[in-house]
Amino acid sequence: MQDLTLTLIQDSIYWQEPEANREHFEVLISQAPASDLILLPEMFSTGFSLESFQLAETMTGESIHWMTRMARESGAVIAGSLILEDAGHYFNRLIWMRPDGSFAFYDKRHLFRMAEEHRHYKPGDARLVVTLNGWRICPLVCYDLRFPVWSRNNSSFDLLLYVANWPEKRRMHWQRLLPARAIENLCYVAGLNRVGEDGNNIAYSGDSVVISPQGEELLNAGSEAGLFTVQLNHAELMSYREAFPAHLDADHFSL
Repeated sequence: MQDLTLTLIQDSIYWQEPEANREHFEVLISQAPASDLILLPEMFSTGFSLESFQLAETMTGESIHWMTRMARESGAVIAGSLILEDAGHYFNRLIWMRPDGSFAFYDKRHLFRMAEEHRHYKPGDARLVVTLNGWRICPLVCYDLRFPVWSRNNSSFDLLLYVANWPEKRRMHWQRLLPARAIENLCYVAGLNRVGEDGNNIAYSGDSVVISPQGEELLNAGSEAGLFTVQLNHAELMSYREAFPAHLDADHFSL
């Protein structure tokens, strides 16, 4: 099994300006080193907005076409969430866009009640597990991080991803929960957050990280905007699981 090269784009987001954000992230993607997967933040085209009706695009809209082109030109999977309308409902939807133009998607399950996200978007009802170069990957979105049952690995994935707009005032929770998800699930975990301030004057500190199955930081982006790349070793993951097979004693349940 080959290693996986992952690039996280930690940057600010123009408030409710999809075209400006596409142009901005296109420049950054063009500067990324050769990668298997490039991650964009939650709601990368608008920032974390509740203006679902005004800002929603469709599954054949400009941002989907843009992601298709970015994946083709970079040769990497491009993943991030945006506001999408589908069958009359609005979703905070993560798109997993492959270089060949095929894609999968995941609708954010846990909508942030304290900001009334649940009043403006429809929650998802299923997890997504995709494969990339033999790696099994489960992408989730922001507030999902707080729910260990939804994040629980039933031996179905090797890498757990979270894309987020996680406010600076709760950064300690982000910093504590990401290593916990890695340790309890015996998998790599990557958390990508944005920086800057949004149109609601909410500040974001970044703190994007990649964590090993033992809870060690392999990458910490701090609060700087930029591109951050790490290579994940599948053989080390398998060796650790063999030496410490805690997953064999996990409780069995269904949602």
